[in-house]
Amino acid sequence: MVNWIKDIIRPKIKTIFTKIKDVPENMWVPCPKCSTLMYRKDMHNHLNVCPKCDFHLFLQTGDRFDSLFDDAKYQLIDLPKVKEDPINFKDLKKYKDRLDEYRNKTKQQDAIAVAYGKIGTKDAVVCVMNFEFMGGSMGTFVGEAILKGAEYAVKKNAAFIIVSASGGARMQESMLSLMQMARTTIAINKVRDASLPYIVVFANPTMGGVSASFAMLGDIHIAEKGALIGFAGKRVIEQTIKEKLPPEFQTAEYLKDQGMVDIVVHRKDLKQTLSNLLKMLMHNK
Repeated sequence: MVNWIKDIIRPKIKTIFTKIKDVPENMWVPCPKCSTLMYRKDMHNHLNVCPKCDFHLFLQTGDRFDSLFDDAKYQLIDLPKVKEDPINFKDLKKYKDRLDEYRNKTKQQDAIAVAYGKIGTKDAVVCVMNFEFMGGSMGTFVGEAILKGAEYAVKKNAAFIIVSASGGARMQESMLSLMQMARTTIAINKVRDASLPYIVVFANPTMGGVSASFAMLGDIHIAEKGALIGFAGKRVIEQTIKEKLPPEFQTAEYLKDQGMVDIVVHRKDLKQTLSNLLKMLMHNK
């Protein structure tokens, strides 16, 4: 006689829980804005944009390059080495240990990568900031990378594009990180002196010393939909001026209304927008 509980029901329950256990923990990703659960593979195919509320999640550096360059073909540019931990900084852990931690996590040397390729058949040098690397903070490496990218753009007679995503200057490098605000401005001037276009793409978020330097010096400012853009945080400003700011304050759409941003685009339309602009700006190059 068949024991239904022992011979049929229990094995089925065991099989169900085994399948659940075998499901990878990171297969589903919740949207930070509307909490919709997204299948990771589908999200990747949609450039990390929530299908329900259109919130633009973080996009990996490699995926960003793939989405911008023609046929996803590009050449990574070797970046100069800088002195690590120039002031021997330590808080809860040594700065060098933090760098090692984020390098292992992101597989990048620092918070920026630079590549050369074609966008809409036009030559372009693109710098992509990685918010997952210490909040995309700007230290001496980022400054050197932008200077190198600008010089390479001049050498190749190419457009210069920066996709910014940063919390600002890197406190672990103190005054040296603030000096990069001036150095990156010099880099942008090299591009301008060569009569080449410089375009900034604001990804979420772009704040602090980055927004106060090279990110606000573009010939054209493009922002991804809903990106947070500003210098000080909204709460800090409210406490300083003793007034309540509008809910949309510091968003890409708000800054476009105020004339600080030229174009707000959905991520899926970003490459075509850049392609159209480069065809107009580089027609005689």
